[in-house]
Amino acid sequence: MPALDDEEANLRVGPPADHAAGLEAVRLSLANAVRKMGVRKTARNLAVLNQHDGVDCMSCAWPDPSGRRHTAEFCENGAKAVSWEGQRDTVGPEFFAAHPIADLAGRTDHWLEKQGRLTHPMIRRDGGTHYEPIEWDEAFAVIGRHLRELDSPHQAAFYTSGRASNEAAFVYQLLARAFGTNNLPDCSNMCHESTGTALMRTIGIGKGSVTLDDLHHADLIVVSGQNPGTNHPRMLTALEVAKRDGAKILAINPLPEAGLIRFDNPQKPRGLAGRGTPLADRLLRIRSNGDLALWQAIGHLLLARGVADKEFITSSTVGFEAWADHVARIDREQVLAATGLTWDEIEAAADMLAGAERIVHCWAMGITQHRNAVATIQEFVNVALLQGMIGKPGAGLCPVRGHSNVQGDRSMGIWERPSALFLDRLRDEFGFEPPREHGHDAVDTVRAFRDGRARVFIALGGNFVSAMSDTEVTAASMRNAALTVQVSTKLNRSHVEAGRTALILPTLGRTEQDLTGGRVQRITVEDSMSAVHASRGRSEPAGPLLRSEIDIVCGIAAAALGDRHGIPWDGFAADYEEIRERIGRVVPGCDDYAAKIRGGGFTMPHPPRDSRTFPTVEGKAVFTVSPVEVMTVPEGRLILQTLRSHDQFNTTIYGLDDRYRGITSGRRVVFISAADLAELGFADGDMVDLVSEWSDGVERRAERFRLVGYDTPKGCVAAYYPETNPLVPLDSQAEGSGTPTSKWVQVRLERVA
Repeated sequence: MPALDDEEANLRVGPPADHAAGLEAVRLSLANAVRKMGVRKTARNLAVLNQHDGVDCMSCAWPDPSGRRHTAEFCENGAKAVSWEGQRDTVGPEFFAAHPIADLAGRTDHWLEKQGRLTHPMIRRDGGTHYEPIEWDEAFAVIGRHLRELDSPHQAAFYTSGRASNEAAFVYQLLARAFGTNNLPDCSNMCHESTGTALMRTIGIGKGSVTLDDLHHADLIVVSGQNPGTNHPRMLTALEVAKRDGAKILAINPLPEAGLIRFDNPQKPRGLAGRGTPLADRLLRIRSNGDLALWQAIGHLLLARGVADKEFITSSTVGFEAWADHVARIDREQVLAATGLTWDEIEAAADMLAGAERIVHCWAMGITQHRNAVATIQEFVNVALLQGMIGKPGAGLCPVRGHSNVQGDRSMGIWERPSALFLDRLRDEFGFEPPREHGHDAVDTVRAFRDGRARVFIALGGNFVSAMSDTEVTAASMRNAALTVQVSTKLNRSHVEAGRTALILPTLGRTEQDLTGGRVQRITVEDSMSAVHASRGRSEPAGPLLRSEIDIVCGIAAAALGDRHGIPWDGFAADYEEIRERIGRVVPGCDDYAAKIRGGGFTMPHPPRDSRTFPTVEGKAVFTVSPVEVMTVPEGRLILQTLRSHDQFNTTIYGLDDRYRGITSGRRVVFISAADLAELGFADGDMVDLVSEWSDGVERRAERFRLVGYDTPKGCVAAYYPETNPLVPLDSQAEGSGTPTSKWVQVRLERVA
C-alpha cells in the first residue's frame, strides 16, 4: 500500500469552526477553480452548473430548486468537483512510460488523482510492468475476447459508480444481462443499501418521500448521522429557508458539525455580513450506534403522551399493536447505555416531535453503515407512521444520497437483485430472457475474485479498491482477476491494484461537450428527491481520444456480444434519444421518458408521497419490531467511525485540509474525547497506529495517526476514509443489506515513536 504523503509532515491542528462560512467557501472555490482550469473555463463551467439546460453537478445528489435559481447555484464542494474534472494537467502515454506500476502503487490516492485527466486508452499486458497505449478497437477486442472465454457469464462483474448517467447505466445493465448475469455491484451497496432495504419493506419503495418544498415548509427537520456542511452543502440553504419560516432542527450525531451550528449564506446579505443563520436548535451527541435505542425511546414517549395519528394508522398501516407493545416495554437503563444521553435529553427531543405538525426525517451514512442499520431506519419509519408524517406536505422521509446519480442508476436497473417486473419488461422490449438468479453485490464481488470464482471486472467509473472495506483483501482480489477494466477520468488506486491484464479507458467528464455520433448529446440524471432532468456539457474535452461512457459501454457490448439479440449498440451510441425511448418502455415510472426530458424533466412517481398508497406485500405501510442490543467493547478498546474531510468527495481527495474541524495539511488524524485520552494514558498530539479487532483474528492496521482531542462521546473515535478502510473487515456487514459497517469498527490504539 502507499507510503505516507510527504505533506502529512506539515499537519497542523487548530480549533474547529463554529459555523459554515459561505463567503469564505465561495472565495476558496473560485480561487481553486481558476488555479485548476483557468479564468475562461472556470467562468464557462460554473455559470451553467445546476442551471436549467446546464450541467448537473457531478458531486452530491441534492436537488435543484424548481423555480428561479441563483447565479451561483453551486456549493464549495461542487466547484471543487468541477475544477478537479476540468483541470488542465493531463496524464498520457509519456506519464505512464515514466512511471512503472510499482512506483504508482507507492503513491497516495491524493497524489494519483491530482496528476491530471486521463487522455489515452492504456493497457498493462499480462506480466508487464507499465501501462502502454492501445487503440480503442483493440481495447474493445481484448475485453470481448476475455468475456467470451469465460466458463460462465457469472465469472464477470460489472461495477457502477454513482456518477454514471441514466443512459449509460441503462445500456450497462443491458450489456450485463444480455451477457447473462446480474452481477451488477454498485456504490449504493456501500452506502445507502440499508436505506433501500428498510424502505422497501416498510413503505414499498426504496426512495425518500419528500420534495425540496417539503423541507422548506417543515415545522421540524431531524438530521441524523449526517454532516451536510461538508457532504451536501446546498442542503444548508434549504435548512436556512425552513428556519426563516419558523422550523426547528434536531441534529443527532456523535460529532458537532459546523454546518449545523450556523450557516453564513453568501447569497444573502446576512451571510455576507458574517452573522448567518443559527441552524440546529438541539444537538444530541449520541454514542455511535445508539440511534435504534433512541428512536424506540422516542416512540415510547410519544405514545405515552398520546401522540398518534389514529386515522392514518388504522387506514394505512399494519403492525401497529405489536410495535406499540414492544416500545412500551423498553428498558430505560439500556437506552441510556446505548445512547450515552440523559433521559432529560431524550424527553426534550421527544417534545420537539410531539409539538410539530410537519416533520421531515433526514439521514445519511452515519446511520446506514451499522450492523443494525436496516432496523434503525425502520424505526425512523415507525415514528413517522405513528405521527402520520408520510404523504403529507412538509413531512416525510429524506435519505440524503451522496453521489450525483446513484439513485438514478438504481432506477435504471443497476442492481444485483432486480425485480421480476423490471426483468419482464426488459425481456418484452429486447426479446431475450434475462437471468433471474441474483448476482453479486460489492462485498460478494470481492469474495468471488478472492476465491477465484470470478475473472473479469469492469468498472463504469469510481475507485472500487479505495471505496470498499478491507482494502488489503479488496486489492488482492482485484490482482487475482484475469482482466480489470476501468472507465475513468482520473488516475486512482484501482488502476494500480489491478488484474493481470488491465485496461484504462478514458471518458468524457460531465462538464465536457459530447459530440458522439456527430451531434450534441445530452444525458439525464435523477436526484435524491426523484427529480429527473437533462445535463449538457459545454467545455472542450481534455483530449481528442476521449469517448463518452455510453460510447464506451456500447463498444464493449458490440465486441462481446456482436449481433446477439439484435440489440442496436451502434444506434444507441450514435443517438442517446434512442436509449431514452427504450427507458420509457422498460423502466417503471418512466413512461414517455424522452418526451418528458425534452419538456424539461419530471419527478418519478412515488405512491406513498403522491397518494398515501403503499406497494408492500400487505398493501399498507408496515410497522416493524426490532430488538435493541447495547453493543459493548472490551476495556481499552474504542469504536471508530470513518468519515470524510471537508476537502474530499467520496474517495476523491481534493486537498489535505478540513477547515471546519481545524485540520490543515494532513489527513492522518483520529478525533478522540478528552476522557478517552486521559483514561488510555495518551495526550493530544500523540502518534498511534490503529489496529482493528474482529472475530476472524486477523490483524488489520493503519499506521501513524495523530490523536486530536475533540468533542465526541467517550468510547467513540473518528478518522478519515479511505485511509481507514483497511480496518473495516470484509465480513462485517449490515444485517439485511450487506453494507460494510464503516461506522462501527472496534479498534485499539498502539503508541508509536
